[in-house]
Amino acid sequence: MIIVDTALQKRHAEGKPIKVAMVGAGFMGRGVALNILNNVEGMDLVCISNRNIDGARRAYAEAGVSDVAEVANVAELEDAIAQGKYAITDNALALCEAEGVDAVLEVTGAIEFGAEVALKTIEHGKHIILMNAELDSTLGPLLKLRADKAGVVYTNVDGDQPGVIVNLFRFVKGMGVKPVLCGNIKGLQDPYRNPTTQKAFAEQWGQQPHMVTSFADGSKISFEQAIVANATGMRVAKRGMHGPTVDPGTPIEGAVDWFPLEDLQDGPGIVDYVVGAVPNGGIFVLGMHDHPQQQHYLNLYKVGKGQLYCFFNPYHLCHFEVHNTIARAVLFADAAVAPLGAPTVDVVTTAKIDLKAGETLDGIGWYMTYGEAENAEVVHRDRLLPMGLAEGCVLKRDVPKDQALTYDDVDLPAGRQCDSLRAEQDTLFFGSAANGL
Repeated sequence: MIIVDTALQKRHAEGKPIKVAMVGAGFMGRGVALNILNNVEGMDLVCISNRNIDGARRAYAEAGVSDVAEVANVAELEDAIAQGKYAITDNALALCEAEGVDAVLEVTGAIEFGAEVALKTIEHGKHIILMNAELDSTLGPLLKLRADKAGVVYTNVDGDQPGVIVNLFRFVKGMGVKPVLCGNIKGLQDPYRNPTTQKAFAEQWGQQPHMVTSFADGSKISFEQAIVANATGMRVAKRGMHGPTVDPGTPIEGAVDWFPLEDLQDGPGIVDYVVGAVPNGGIFVLGMHDHPQQQHYLNLYKVGKGQLYCFFNPYHLCHFEVHNTIARAVLFADAAVAPLGAPTVDVVTTAKIDLKAGETLDGIGWYMTYGEAENAEVVHRDRLLPMGLAEGCVLKRDVPKDQALTYDDVDLPAGRQCDSLRAEQDTLFFGSAANGL
């Protein structure tokens, strides 16, 4: 980040700001717009697309920009950018194609639509930055490969937990300490929460109940930790992760004693989480060092006696940090967090209630299912249904509460690109498509 802020100041002084276009103007997108337009030198948010164009207008207005041009196609958008006008549109693909855009930030949380935006952005030689954990954990390895071939950066973001965790992972590894667990700190974990139980909390913070539910029922942290695993080569120790619960207010440094040591020592390390520890909202990395003299130094520096050490960041600041990711991609071709290659962890669909044949699944953060992290080879071997593809599937048979769904339990919606892309990803990395496409 120290390099990034200096580089952005230079772009500002030269009058050559990074030009960003954003798809999605919900709660998080509006925060991004507010920050970039008011606080970030050397970067400009030249266009916002939203399915409801008034949402894009609102994002600019809340950031203090009232004079915007409403555009319908690529030519009109390019003309607005050339004239230095901020633009809004309901045509998201125009942002991906237009000259004068350096990077596209996708903030929708949608998988089918988000994949289309990502592919179009890559096709037109622009960097793609995702605030879309659901898409990234479902199709990220394939999209990253496409981006590499096109010579552009594919990345998730600083600010969201995956980016902050991987930043800390790189820091710890760079000191010569071996990262063995990448962790998240949660205040609540209840797989049976739903939009009705979370309605009041969502209203308090101006968010959507189903989005808040995805945080509470474990789906979101599963997506996020899958992203971290795929970016580090780590695994999960078991389906759903360990997720130890400690007394509220317990310092996170105690995490060195909360996980089975064999899960940390054997293999590439694991991703996991803790419920109840402080700092709530933070993230942590457990690392090992077996050199006696270095252990002595780490003890002197109050990190611990070893051989297991806890490093943590007390917060993740979401939209406040997104511009750092954009600058890293555009100026340094550096991804904050992106898959290394083949997926190592995926997110499977698990019944939140007893499900009945003939029902249509309602998707992430709703009433019928929740997501659990599972090792990717198990997901493929057992033909487990990825949570990112569950919405709209029709049940062919009854599935009891807390049982993971398989492709054999459902009929997929016809004609979805995300299913074809997933089949391509499975074939590429595992030799066959689990969904049979």
